Amino acid sequence: MPPRFSTVLFDLDGTVVDTVALIRESHRHAVRTVLGVEMSDEELTANVGRPLIDQMRAFSEEHAEALLVEQRAWNHAHTAELIAGYPGMDGLLGRLHEAGCRVGIVTSKSRPTVQLAFDALPDIARHLDDVVGLEDSATHKPGPEPVQVALANLGATPEDACYVGDAPFDIAAGNAAGVTTIGVTWGFFDQAALDTEHPDLVAHDIPALEAMLLGAGE
Repeated sequence: MPPRFSTVLFDLDGTVVDTVALIRESHRHAVRTVLGVEMSDEELTANVGRPLIDQMRAFSEEHAEALLVEQRAWNHAHTAELIAGYPGMDGLLGRLHEAGCRVGIVTSKSRPTVQLAFDALPDIARHLDDVVGLEDSATHKPGPEPVQVALANLGATPEDACYVGDAPFDIAAGNAAGVTTIGVTWGFFDQAALDTEHPDLVAHDIPALEAMLLGAGE
């Protein structure tokens, strides 16, 4: 069957690559070092998907810049150690390309941090037609601009595109941009959190996502 969408956009963290432990522990290091506090896993990851500085401001407006410096340094030093691929994701990206889909990443990560992820997992990058990072839009998720930038870069229309992500901020951004939104539950957030932003579809594993994207199911 033909693919359901001509353009498939993905979030990166918690969607295409498993950075759950990496980001959680980077945040933990930052709040311990700068604020001298302990936070639960849920508190540490509550804003993953937004730009990193916004995540740090949620911990402390006053100390956000210091938190950013500590988080980024620890994260970059431990990326190769703690990042992992999701089994089956590389194959899915490859099959989307074989089916004629344009495939892009829309992330709130800075480009140097994205490159660290690609250096650690090089098979991911070879399937991508476009990457939109923090530097590529004036406003960020949950607003629509990053998704709109990716659509423009790929010559795509919202009607023929989808955005796949694991965070409510992804779903909100995709909905605002007018694309079909697909939430996934193997990353940072569960279905209840995703449902607050009303995704069009929710996939609980990569085979289910592939069925949605390549026309074998709803």
